[in-house]
Amino acid sequence: MPFFMAPRYRNLDGSLPPALGNVFKWAVVDRVAGRRAHDPTPFTPPRLEHDGAALRDNTQDGRLTWIGHATWVVQLLGVNVIIDPIWAKAIGGMVPRWSQPGLTMAQLPRLDAVLVTHNHRDHMDAPTLRSLAAARRAIVPMGLGADMRSLGYQDIIELDWWKSTRLGDVTITLVPSQHWSRRGIADSNATLWGGFVLEAAGRRVYHSGDTAYFDGFKQIAQRTGPPEVALLPIGAYQPEWFMRRQHMNPQDAVNAGRDLQAQRILPMHWGTYQLTDEWMGEPPEKLKQILDGDPHMKPRVTLVPIGGMHTF
Repeated sequence: MPFFMAPRYRNLDGSLPPALGNVFKWAVVDRVAGRRAHDPTPFTPPRLEHDGAALRDNTQDGRLTWIGHATWVVQLLGVNVIIDPIWAKAIGGMVPRWSQPGLTMAQLPRLDAVLVTHNHRDHMDAPTLRSLAAARRAIVPMGLGADMRSLGYQDIIELDWWKSTRLGDVTITLVPSQHWSRRGIADSNATLWGGFVLEAAGRRVYHSGDTAYFDGFKQIAQRTGPPEVALLPIGAYQPEWFMRRQHMNPQDAVNAGRDLQAQRILPMHWGTYQLTDEWMGEPPEKLKQILDGDPHMKPRVTLVPIGGMHTF
């Protein structure tokens, strides 16, 4: 087997992962040159303290609970799943967590499945996934089955874009995102990435995973139907020259919600890990400024605190 694997998957527009040279320029050269200085201003994201009893007692309501970063507990018609779970105190032992998870793992409801959008370490955290393996079932993009099996999962469903599976009365569909995958230095795009649409009784929740703004949002609305709630990232967007093709800024998230025709947007992917160069408190601040000037979209966006729940 060759040391470097040829990319197996591409984005809808044919694009591939960022070149390793660009990764080095941003991560090393820009840091040495002083172009990656972070604002040291302390920031504490809003938080709702509770013990998770409302989740454990919920058997029917549609309820979304933000644990932090891109981690959400989704409850729909008695089915409980968790998406992109990460409780790590530091990503890869290097990037520290700024805010505690909204719940401990012991406070979670019974999980029917664990969903992972792609293999980046802030979305596919091996220690967390191993701790949640009692759920047994995992739903993941193509190519991630072997990894999940090694973490203790026994019932693994791998999906291609636009393919679906059933979990009780809930249909789960993997949809495209504008991103990429890489776990090491030699496996670029060897596994698929995407977002999930969960639907039951005509109600839809969309979790985008990591994504840049792209035409795929309109396709998702057309092919799966507009979501009642869209979970969209608003952080990890600076510097723009490097992040623009893989992450969204707050304005992108608002535009994506409009393309999706989403009734409600819940922002995520901010306030937990300092992955990129913007100040940790900047994404919600920019989002507020954008919404203050957009009276049509402002009522459709809810900034949920860590640990916060949205019932729909």
